[in-house]
Amino acid sequence: MPELDRNDHGKGSFSQYRGVLVPVNGRVRIRLAGSNPFQEQLRDLIDSGDTELATAIGRRTQQQEGADTEIEVRLFTGSRVSGPVGFVPRGLESAVDEALSRLDVTGLKQRIPVEIIRKGGLLRVELLMGQTR
Repeated sequence: MPELDRNDHGKGSFSQYRGVLVPVNGRVRIRLAGSNPFQEQLRDLIDSGDTELATAIGRRTQQQEGADTEIEVRLFTGSRVSGPVGFVPRGLESAVDEALSRLDVTGLKQRIPVEIIRKGGLLRVELLMGQTR
């Protein structure tokens, strides 16, 4: 992962999960890290009017997990997949992997809903983890 600005490290906490990384409520979110370089792409996504944004990522393989590679996030807009928009913050990869697994086990598409927000004058991507319960 590239060196990140101090305001671009992402945000999330394991205290918002219980048991096998199940979000405690529907409001739990993870803010992606490394979104600063993708501001133009995020603006284009907002301008496109697509409101049903979701992740277009898969679970990490054993090899990726062993190498502790970051999870690059792309978004599915309903008709296409975007370029990268950020990375899952370090340490929270297991929460995202478990959410994808939970969706798969229940027969749902492995897509975590997403919201693009404005924070500090910049666009940020938040994974709506609570909606994967």
